[in-house]
Amino acid sequence: MKDSAAPVPPSDRTRVRRIAENARYDEATLHAIVDDAYLCHIAFSDDHGAHCIPTACWRSGGHLYIHGSNGSRLLKQLVRQTCCVTISHLDGLVLARSAFNHSMNYRSAMVYGRFEAVDDEAGKHAALEALMDKLAPGRQAEIRPGNDKEYAATTVLRISLAEAACKVRAGGPNDDAQDLAWPAWAGVLPFTHARVAPVADPTCAVAAPAYVRDWPTRQEELAPIY
Repeated sequence: MKDSAAPVPPSDRTRVRRIAENARYDEATLHAIVDDAYLCHIAFSDDHGAHCIPTACWRSGGHLYIHGSNGSRLLKQLVRQTCCVTISHLDGLVLARSAFNHSMNYRSAMVYGRFEAVDDEAGKHAALEALMDKLAPGRQAEIRPGNDKEYAATTVLRISLAEAACKVRAGGPNDDAQDLAWPAWAGVLPFTHARVAPVADPTCAVAAPAYVRDWPTRQEELAPIY
């Protein structure tokens, strides 16, 4: 059985060269970064130039999924060319004693490849249901299912996570020895996710299900800060 934590040898374009000690190539880190994201940014080009567009994303197995209208320029281009998908999480501002030693704690991933369409109906249904489960586990069973017209008007794409690299920075400032006595505060200003109270639609008369009531207290389900 394949060890999910085993590093994957980087390709020429995924090999991290700048601050290489922050590089991560293992599947577990990649999946954790993707799973903690609701949005990714996708870079591609067309006759109008280069573009980088944010879109909703989710993971199932070894693929990252996106979806949209059949008429989407983004989706049409992604099946024709290689692209780059990026995800970033900011975990803290690192304040050093020297202006040039300030940094940030972060988790980021870059995925290279070409998207492919999920053409079979069963696969499309399963992928979109996985999106609902990511947004709120249990919601798929409560909502009105999509109809044939809605599914026919929707494109679902996926890209393999096989060619990817992550960078992770954690910890405090790395000041030069000669700066350690400088009289300035040094340390980390952390960021974290926060869930706040749900806001019901004024026209909704349905009692809030458990996943809605528990939304503000589900901090333990978020990915840990590195």
